[in-house]
Amino acid sequence: MPKTLPLVDMSAPVCCRPVAAAPIGDADALEVALRLKAIADPARVKLMSRLLTSADGAETTGDLATAIGLAESTVSHHLGQLKKAGLVESERRGMSVYHRARRDALAALCLVLDPNCC
Repeated sequence: MPKTLPLVDMSAPVCCRPVAAAPIGDADALEVALRLKAIADPARVKLMSRLLTSADGAETTGDLATAIGLAESTVSHHLGQLKKAGLVESERRGMSVYHRARRDALAALCLVLDPNCC
C-alpha cells in the first residue's frame, strides 16, 4: 500500500536556501522531498505538462482525463496530491473545476534544487 504524504503546510512555494548552498536541515529536506515525491509519478508529470502548456492556462478534470487517457477519478486523485504539494491550484466555475499549475511554486522548487537553473 502506498504511503500518503505527511500533513505539512505546503500551500506556499518552497522557501529554503538552495540545497547546494550548505547542508540542508530536516524540516527543509522534508519540504523539498514532499514536493518532489508529489510530482514523481508519470501521470502527474503528464498532468503538469498539460497544465503548463494549456492555451487557457487552466483545464477541467474531464479535459485532463481525456488528454492523458485516465479515468476522471484517477486524475482527481493525482490532482489532489499535486494540490497538497502546492504545485496546482483549482477554481470552481459553475459545475466545472478548473486546475492550473502554480508556476511560482515550480520556479521556487527549481531554485532550491539549483540556484543557477533559472
